[in-house]
Amino acid sequence: MKAMQVKSPGGAFELVNIEKPEPGPGEVRLKVHACGICHSDAFVKEGQYPGIEYPRIPGHEVVGIIDETGEGGEKWDKGQRVGVGWHGGHCFNCAPCREGDFILCERAKIAGISYDGGYAEYMVAPQEAIAFIPEELKAVDAAPLLCAGITTYNALRNTDAKAGDLVAVQGIGGLGHLGLQYAQQMGFETVAISRGTDKKELSENLGADHYIDAKAQDVAEALQELGGAKAILATAPSSAAIESVIGGLGTNGQLLIVAATPDTFSVSPFALIGKRASIKGWPSGTAKDSEATLNFSALGDIRPKTETYPLEQANEAYERMIKNEARFRVVLTVEG
Repeated sequence: MKAMQVKSPGGAFELVNIEKPEPGPGEVRLKVHACGICHSDAFVKEGQYPGIEYPRIPGHEVVGIIDETGEGGEKWDKGQRVGVGWHGGHCFNCAPCREGDFILCERAKIAGISYDGGYAEYMVAPQEAIAFIPEELKAVDAAPLLCAGITTYNALRNTDAKAGDLVAVQGIGGLGHLGLQYAQQMGFETVAISRGTDKKELSENLGADHYIDAKAQDVAEALQELGGAKAILATAPSSAAIESVIGGLGTNGQLLIVAATPDTFSVSPFALIGKRASIKGWPSGTAKDSEATLNFSALGDIRPKTETYPLEQANEAYERMIKNEARFRVVLTVEG
């Protein structure tokens, strides 16, 4: 089979021809149709994640059909349309798993990091990582929903915000443009926050009731003028930008962080105490959460904006993504 493989940290994606992987006990094999390119794929390309074994095939936004099952995977039928996201399996035995909190598994696997992912014609994954794909979603549309989609949808549905509450999305990029659509479909009074006005029309078309230009306005003041946010979804990986919105929280407001930025930010205790506000991080979700995301997206006609490239052009596609030149998600299409 063809695959785009990283042979060592910092190396390019190299086209290789290797044997199709065989599914082991409790595993299934996918014939890949599409695989999104995520910023987290830099962990593999640059060797930024501990314990990666090389060579490695990246990819954790994978859509395809079941091609083969291993022993114990017989509950899955060949030809079923499925996907694999960031959460690539769990141990079932650690304390979080025993409480059913599989996304926080102490020995969690990550597709494309712990094992070879979807930059290939075929891949193998544990059956607990498999999510059903609704027929209404094209493969190219479904792939980014298995990471960017589930991250924003699952975070928003786990806030205390109710329909009609003011909910803001900070950063209108690969995550934020989906977060806006989910927030609108959930019935929130939705605020888009971005720098400049170039994304104003797009944000309004995606469902934003209000737009705040972070270059021209004090974001916290603007949110307070609207009544204070019940929830702010921070999607742009800028600690300074995240810090700037904290003062915009309303009573019992929650800042929910899904943007993976390594830099710290400051917050005054008074900003939280006086409003009973809080700050919380949120990871993506399990395969079941992926299914909920995909089903809600199909129901609400929510789609990512994508650029597509053939598998062999993974290097060019990755560069578009990593330089933030793509609007908004990049997807590899796989034939064969």
